[in-house]
Amino acid sequence: MTQIVNPLEVLKSVSDATSTLIKKTSESVVAVKAQMSRGTGVIITQDGYIVTCNHVLQGCSTVKIGLGEKTVNAKIVGTDSYNDIALLKAEPGEYIPITIGDSEKLNVGQYVLALANPFNRNQPTATSGMVTSVNSTIRGWRGMTAMENVIATDAQLNPGFSGGPLVDAEGKLIGINTAYVWQRGIAIPVNKVKTITDRLMTGKTAQRGYIGIIANTVTLPKDITEQVGLEQDTGVMIFSVEAGSPARQAGLAMGDVLIKFNGKPVTDFYDLPRLLTEDVIGKETKAIIIRREALLETTLIPTTHRDEQY
Repeated sequence: MTQIVNPLEVLKSVSDATSTLIKKTSESVVAVKAQMSRGTGVIITQDGYIVTCNHVLQGCSTVKIGLGEKTVNAKIVGTDSYNDIALLKAEPGEYIPITIGDSEKLNVGQYVLALANPFNRNQPTATSGMVTSVNSTIRGWRGMTAMENVIATDAQLNPGFSGGPLVDAEGKLIGINTAYVWQRGIAIPVNKVKTITDRLMTGKTAQRGYIGIIANTVTLPKDITEQVGLEQDTGVMIFSVEAGSPARQAGLAMGDVLIKFNGKPVTDFYDLPRLLTEDVIGKETKAIIIRREALLETTLIPTTHRDEQY
């Protein structure tokens, strides 16, 4: 005998489950009040480590954390501006950490909730949606060159959602919400967040590689790509090389077109920050360029990133 399902009961069941999930997760969601802005943070350890977005802090030196009926002070442990992550440590107390998930196991279509509480109200704000992409890239947004391998969802993120949690149907943290662009909510995957915060907790700083060039994407003439046997049709032309920089020491010059770095193709300006990771700092790294219609190989030793050059 076929059992008739009451759609209202199904809807109520989903609604009740969602409300319960939000209430449970909200215990780990805090308000972050910086000197010039407000955002949200997520408690990740029982002793009060809190993760939020770097842009929420806006260079401030003091931070207040809203925990329901009370407010506590927090210090900035460290930041990673490239990945838009900041780690805070609240004053001593008992805190309820969120359950950490695994962003490597995300699938497109998966149900998610985004939570925020920038004004420290009794209940957080929440929106829902599904994962639309697990490997997106934001380019040229909020003064950053690019954010690679981020989660995109159709959950709307309102002002104050930055630094708040993106959770799955079990309430596990799968990302930190950072932006709402192109009608998509963008979150930093929790596995990346954990790698960054683990490093910051040990007192280490987030570092990027630096070679000392100003460059931009260019289209390569077809006759040149055919002549040198190159499959890609774009590269990065160097417009300026800083004196004394790794690029100058390696012999790179204005007009050279960088097409490969550390064994990986360079087809776009936004490839540079992705390839200039901490792993290449201080190490001999091969680069291939086009100069006067010929391929040349050189070796660079990247140093620590500074200013807005690469």
